[in-house]
Amino acid sequence: MSAIYIAGIALCSVLAQWIAWAFRVPAILFLLLTGLLLGPATGMLDPDALLGDLLFPVVSLSVAVILFEGSLTLHFRELKGIGKVVRNLCSIGMIATCIIISLSAYWILELNWRVAAVLGAVLVVTGPTVIAPLLNSMRPTQDIDRILRWEGIVIDPIGALFAVLVFEAVMLVGQGEVFLHTIIALFKTLGVGLSIGVVAGWLTTLLIRREWLPFELHKFGILALVLISFTVSNHLSHESGLLAVTVFGIWLANQDDLEIDSVLEFKEDLSMILISTLFILLAARLELSDLMMLDADVFIFLAIVLFVARPLCIAISTYGTELPIKSRLVLAWIAPRGIVAAAVGSVFALSMMEAGVADAEKIVPLIFTVIIITVVLQSLTAIPVAKLLGVRQPSPNTILIIGANHVARAIACGLKEQNIPVHLSDPAWENCRMARMDGLACYYGNPQSEHAERYLPLTTIRSVMALSPNRHHNALGVQYFSHLLNEKNVFSLRSSTSHAKANKDSATFLSRQILFGDSGSYARLSSLIAKGGKVSATRISEEFSWEKYQEMNSDAIPLFILNGDKDSDDDSPVKLRPFTINMEKPPQQGERVVAMLPPKMSVLKDPNNGKSKEPKEIKE
Repeated sequence: MSAIYIAGIALCSVLAQWIAWAFRVPAILFLLLTGLLLGPATGMLDPDALLGDLLFPVVSLSVAVILFEGSLTLHFRELKGIGKVVRNLCSIGMIATCIIISLSAYWILELNWRVAAVLGAVLVVTGPTVIAPLLNSMRPTQDIDRILRWEGIVIDPIGALFAVLVFEAVMLVGQGEVFLHTIIALFKTLGVGLSIGVVAGWLTTLLIRREWLPFELHKFGILALVLISFTVSNHLSHESGLLAVTVFGIWLANQDDLEIDSVLEFKEDLSMILISTLFILLAARLELSDLMMLDADVFIFLAIVLFVARPLCIAISTYGTELPIKSRLVLAWIAPRGIVAAAVGSVFALSMMEAGVADAEKIVPLIFTVIIITVVLQSLTAIPVAKLLGVRQPSPNTILIIGANHVARAIACGLKEQNIPVHLSDPAWENCRMARMDGLACYYGNPQSEHAERYLPLTTIRSVMALSPNRHHNALGVQYFSHLLNEKNVFSLRSSTSHAKANKDSATFLSRQILFGDSGSYARLSSLIAKGGKVSATRISEEFSWEKYQEMNSDAIPLFILNGDKDSDDDSPVKLRPFTINMEKPPQQGERVVAMLPPKMSVLKDPNNGKSKEPKEIKE
């Protein structure tokens, strides 16, 4: 019978994620609703009866993996360059938020002081899993977008680590009659967690660099080390395991010559599975009586979280900066809580209930209430608030090119010369390095990954063009972005018919393989570039029509049509449409044609004087 329940949870997790994907909202919302529906509402799922004594270990180990995955994204070099505001948000702003929420919980909700302190520490965390989807639909100005994304990325592991330290401190108070005993116990916990984390990181680095661990075992091996580090640390010092795995992840993230991209990708997939399952299980554990015990004072508490704690945090963090007041107002409103708050808070609640701490059973209902209210309220109001304050970006106009190979780089450079914003993406580091040397923005990795959702400027992307020689990369990109941006804004180079048939390409991918017409294959573009071909723009005029252009450039491969002057004084963006198979509207007078022109290898005979001369290149 247990197998049916576990399979049902997996199915419900996928359905909740799919619904969130379809409606383009944070998945956490539907996962919570699914758990509440299966648990308190219908009584179909009882996690305590299903897992028994395994519930606490399963939740604890899952949180350890989630925190480890989050800490893998915390690079010290990026932390130094993220700006004063984000540094303040993740330090003094975080502490201010914790103090205000803790005092409110203690005075207004009349919670035990230990519970109030832990609740305040847990609720400082936002997290990229809820911030990224909200920002993608909101499209705020660059300063707001950058601050909120980086806050979510950085405060995820830092806030969790802060919550762990607060929890350990309050649980150690009162265990001895002497204050010194408490301090010693706290330093013991810190020492064990830090030591285990550093040793695990050093050992993993050694295993990978010396190639003592084969590549195919990197993912499973590091997962095993995460789990064993967590359990050993907890065994040596109670509740130090979360600190150990966070330090473990930070250590690996800051090893410059360590190749862990495949590990990070694996941990992202595993974290998605754990997050989905964990949210349903934790929400299902709530009892109707737990929700009913939250009286009217909860609304006052929520008002303080939304309208006092966050605005004061932003006021402190932005003091002395040149950030506009409108941007500060938006930052003061947007702070949805996510998976780390729920998962870490649930682990602390279980530990405190086992220790017999009064009011510990109220931690989970309060955290889930804050999550639901902040996610729903801020998701619904983010766009209207941004419009009202005039901080919403104009329609996206950046072209995302999948691939940073020499063909993609040549085309991207040609577009950049015409003032078209371009961003490339490639999982091969050498291609990314070459693109950056050409002055092109390039994301290193797969653009459809969760990591890309955090680091790619998705709010500015208008269309996607798959220019990779790898058919599989093109297909994945087209499939992913066709939903995200609308299918009509996604294009791909053609794959061969035999490849499409052998690999059973999706209907979406087949329908979008229309880029650059019948003649614009990757092989031909690559060949022209290798021979010295260049991307050039030519204006169509009354004297120089499209028909004349085709006649004089019969070997050229037309790529794009541009409408608008790149040197115009106004702020109107240049409009771009790619040449596609069966394109209905040819270039019109005043528009520019961007094409791949072959090298001028021959000379033409001038019938007027009999002298040979180089053909003139047509320019604007």
